[in-house]
Amino acid sequence: MRYYKRLKLCYIEAAAITLAVCALLFPSMQLLQHTGNNFYTIKLNGTEVGKLGSTENLDALLMTARRQAVAASGSSELVFMDAELETVGEEKVWAAVDDEETVVANMAGVMKESIRKTLHRSYTVKVNETAVNLGSYDDVHELLEQALSPYDAQNQYQVELELDSDREINVLEAVITPIEQDVEEDPLKAAAGIDADLEEMFAAVEPAVEKSFEDYNAGLTDINYAEKIEVVEAYLLEEELNSVEEAVNLVTKEQETQIIYKVVSGDTLSQICLTNNIPMDELIAINDALEDENTMIRVDQELVITVPEPELSIMWKEEQVYTEDYEAEVQYIPNDEWYTTQKVTLQEPSAGRRKVAAVIEYKNGQEVGREILKEQVYAEAVPKIIERGTKIPPTYVKPISGGRLSSGFGARSAPTKGASTNHKGVDWAVPIGTTVVASNAGTVVHAGWASGYGYAVYINHADGRQTRYGHLSKVLVKAGQTVSQGERIALSGNTGRSTGPHLHFEIRIGGSAVNPLKHLN
Repeated sequence: MRYYKRLKLCYIEAAAITLAVCALLFPSMQLLQHTGNNFYTIKLNGTEVGKLGSTENLDALLMTARRQAVAASGSSELVFMDAELETVGEEKVWAAVDDEETVVANMAGVMKESIRKTLHRSYTVKVNETAVNLGSYDDVHELLEQALSPYDAQNQYQVELELDSDREINVLEAVITPIEQDVEEDPLKAAAGIDADLEEMFAAVEPAVEKSFEDYNAGLTDINYAEKIEVVEAYLLEEELNSVEEAVNLVTKEQETQIIYKVVSGDTLSQICLTNNIPMDELIAINDALEDENTMIRVDQELVITVPEPELSIMWKEEQVYTEDYEAEVQYIPNDEWYTTQKVTLQEPSAGRRKVAAVIEYKNGQEVGREILKEQVYAEAVPKIIERGTKIPPTYVKPISGGRLSSGFGARSAPTKGASTNHKGVDWAVPIGTTVVASNAGTVVHAGWASGYGYAVYINHADGRQTRYGHLSKVLVKAGQTVSQGERIALSGNTGRSTGPHLHFEIRIGGSAVNPLKHLN
């Protein structure tokens, strides 16, 4: 028993000595508590970065390591890197663990190698649907100044970016403001004190004196961007950034834009094309209301035209004093007995001569408005006087329902012996007995057989036009009878010089046949 106690004491002493030696020689060895997993192998992006006895501070260690990796990369921009943590837990009594500084250093090394891309602090400039990305605030100013400078030759204005108070997020809006001129104060005027105040008071009650032409300062009076320009801060990749030159080209390059043009008095299609630099065939192609260059247009009619416009437009006003020949406004005399298609010139115009002070508004170099502030007339202009009708002209409808257009208006090969090679109407192939109606209200002037037409009906209309319906199988009206638009007047057939069952239809103006398809509503 005594021997056993001595052996046990030796064992305890040996264990204590061993622990002391381990504590001195292996400081990383720790006695771990029995709480389940108490020893963790830490991996970052698949690479082991250390062993810890706890994972409580792991996120904080990772953030510290990220900051060290970014600092080591030398970038001041927003850096993206892979950082996928993995922990493997075990339960141990004794284990060697790493200190946190070592783990952080290892993490930083792994993340530095996994940097994927750097996002640069930049600015997105949005004009309508076009957006450009610039690398600095100075580049934004350079873009806006380059767009402005062609129209501000005297450098009187500057571009400023102001916070848009209407937006919930931080959005800057570009505005143009006058450059304040430094004016030295007159010491005598400054000393006047109360005298100056009295002068202002008397000036306020004195009646305004009409300005002379010399009082108007010719030159730029106002300038603005026509579109709203928004600037927001962003973080973007290097390849997403535009150079200033690219950005200027994108926002100032002219592009074809469709706008609405409202017809004014005196307009013709050829004049509209010339003024707006648009080919006639293009104008006709984009407007369904225009059939050809001879189509009649009316005042206030809206036409679609294409104009070259940049994405970013500049509006400005200039004060000008000039002498010009001018035209008086056309005077119209209404005639309630005439249709709007009828007009007669009662007096030819002649130009006048005047001196003018005016404010002229431009958009990208094109005049869009003019306000006359003062004028001195040397010779009065004589206005053009036109008498024109006010009655809306009647409309014409297709005289049958359905049918296949079998022959158009104008030159053709004669379909049968004796038939005309200059077709004065249009033909619709329909079965015999198809109902034929009056294309417009009027008076029947012929109802019966007509050479070449077979059985036919002629109707005179209130606007001076005449319609003809040929190759009928049966006539249902009589000469002298008044008919309304859409009223049944005949049945189609195959009489006269005809190659098959169809309806021949004509519209005549002043006795001459015109293409009916251009006059049907």
